[in-house]
Amino acid sequence: MSAAPHLLLAIETTCDETAAAVIDRERRVQSNVVATQHELHERFGGVVPEIASRAHVERILPVIDEAVRRAGTSLGEIGVIAVATQPGLVGSLLVGLTAAKTLALTLDVPLVAVNHVHAHLYACRLAAGPDVFPAVGFVVSGGHTHLFDCLSPVDVRLLGATIDDAAGEAFDKVAQILGLEHPGGPNVERLAARGNPAAFALPHTFLHDSELHFSFSGLKTAVLYAARGTPGSRTTVPPLTAERAADLAASFQAAVVEVLVGKCRQAVLRTGRRSVCVGGGVAANSVFRRALARMAEELNVRLVIAPRELCTDNAAMGALGWELYERGITLELDADVTPGLLR
Repeated sequence: MSAAPHLLLAIETTCDETAAAVIDRERRVQSNVVATQHELHERFGGVVPEIASRAHVERILPVIDEAVRRAGTSLGEIGVIAVATQPGLVGSLLVGLTAAKTLALTLDVPLVAVNHVHAHLYACRLAAGPDVFPAVGFVVSGGHTHLFDCLSPVDVRLLGATIDDAAGEAFDKVAQILGLEHPGGPNVERLAARGNPAAFALPHTFLHDSELHFSFSGLKTAVLYAARGTPGSRTTVPPLTAERAADLAASFQAAVVEVLVGKCRQAVLRTGRRSVCVGGGVAANSVFRRALARMAEELNVRLVIAPRELCTDNAAMGALGWELYERGITLELDADVTPGLLR
């Protein structure tokens, strides 16, 4: 009888980050390698799916090789392969799944499929230990704004989600409006730090609605009109000076954070959970993190936010694969990806 596996190789290619990580069974990250594509998509103001998938093809093997090397091990020591198969860009997902299947077949080891969104929450478990669940789970990223009731790492039930733009997507689009470079989130945050968050009255959609839904499309449009004027209107909009742009960025950021924290508060009160786990790229935003901390203190709940290095897309959060493997939830080699957004 073969020995129980001790090392898991996780692969992440859901969007525009090619990533691989080696994690041991105690959930210790031995390596975490991420190859970004920002320079490829910057001039388009967002991710171009065809460019992303081609870049994954070029980078996937070197990234895996580097992850194994940094972990001080070899492919022969890998006992489980985990790969993100949903949600994401179909071409990007297929590159990762193809590599994972090939390795699983060649090494004769189990293959597990990781849900990218759920893995963002598992980054909190990596940071704070196994007792973070049950919890309210909150994933806020470029493609996802989702609230969950997490009974365990693998029993995750959707409470509410965005009906249009995700929060991170809105940050990217507002960055374009304000003439900032891609990726937009960090650049909007830096500009907002110099502005007045009360300078513009912007919409807070669904903030007081009883359903746990989000919508940031109207907010993005309001920023566009404030910056460039309303189509058909005879009202002249002041020039978008550096000061005005900073005020608009600060007001936008304040509106997003107020809605996010308000809906998270509702989820905590509705579920009665005493822990909140937050992950995703927007969770790296300092204003958001401070507002969440205030909410947690007021409600007397435990708050665990993923470390900044695990907020953006990475493969270390694919350690969720251990939870699946230990429950016997493995993937057949004829399995496919599920690119659609999680609803």
